[in-house]
Amino acid sequence: MAQTKTNERTTEKKPLTAKTQPGRNARPVSLIYVPLHLGGSHRGASMGPAAMKVAELPERIKALGFAVAEEIDIEVPHSVCWWDNETQSKCVPEIYQVSEAVADAVEAAMEAGNLPITIGGDHSLAIGSIAGAASYYRKHEETFGLVWFDAHGDINTPDTTASGNVHGMPFAVSLGLGDEKLVNLKGFSPKVPAKRSSLIGIRDVDPPERDMITQTGITAFTMKEIDHLGLGRVTDMALGAVGADVNGIHVSFDIDVIDPDVAPGVSTASRGGLSYRESHLALELLAESDLVRSIDIVELNPAFDVRNKTAELAVELILSALGKRIL
Repeated sequence: MAQTKTNERTTEKKPLTAKTQPGRNARPVSLIYVPLHLGGSHRGASMGPAAMKVAELPERIKALGFAVAEEIDIEVPHSVCWWDNETQSKCVPEIYQVSEAVADAVEAAMEAGNLPITIGGDHSLAIGSIAGAASYYRKHEETFGLVWFDAHGDINTPDTTASGNVHGMPFAVSLGLGDEKLVNLKGFSPKVPAKRSSLIGIRDVDPPERDMITQTGITAFTMKEIDHLGLGRVTDMALGAVGADVNGIHVSFDIDVIDPDVAPGVSTASRGGLSYRESHLALELLAESDLVRSIDIVELNPAFDVRNKTAELAVELILSALGKRIL
């Protein structure tokens, strides 16, 4: 169940400086905290939202010139999930419960004219956030694109997974593949077509995921393409791939897309990722498109962090996605 922590809608924004002026389509922000760890094997992911609060996420968003309309804490079951012999996916009933609450919160925020930012927690929360965004666009007969940043494919299904961890499946679920209960959240599937989906930064992909990426037709950019072309061009190509005619973009950003030397506080680190500036550049360019309408920031795990530096970076990245610029 979602619990609204604050409701401080404001009509006046603080005066903006040249360094903190947001984009042309500045909207009030809804912060949705999801301390979810059930999608993976690292319980520390549940502490991600708390670490972001310590890093003063709401205060820094307000300082950028945005109103924080609400802060919502999503309840996550505390019970232990035992293996279900009828499925390869772990904790599906519990994750479905959380996904339903997240979807409702995201959709309600968008209906109110806010920009929802879903703070994790593991990446299985994207099942709910994308479902909520998709439901909003569907009701309004609009289209949207998905730009997914990740070291991993997250496109396994119960038939291909080796671990059964749902945080390795949310991209597939959003494309209409996988556990039927999760796939049909909000009563329709797929949530986003493959042709409107881009995946950026992959370098640690399971063999079945390689086949899935090819078969689905999503536009994927490995670290090799990023090294060769540069992340600026790759981001432009990703925007082009989701289509110039979309009404909005959902950005799902897994912090492990960044190199662990820069962002150590993640559950499943993989060397050879984005640099500090590359990660900011990508989000700055997406902000300049004026199409970002919903955001996930996931897989922050303070148990592996050093002096909360990854949480601090995650806050900075959100500010870049909201339009913070140097001049």
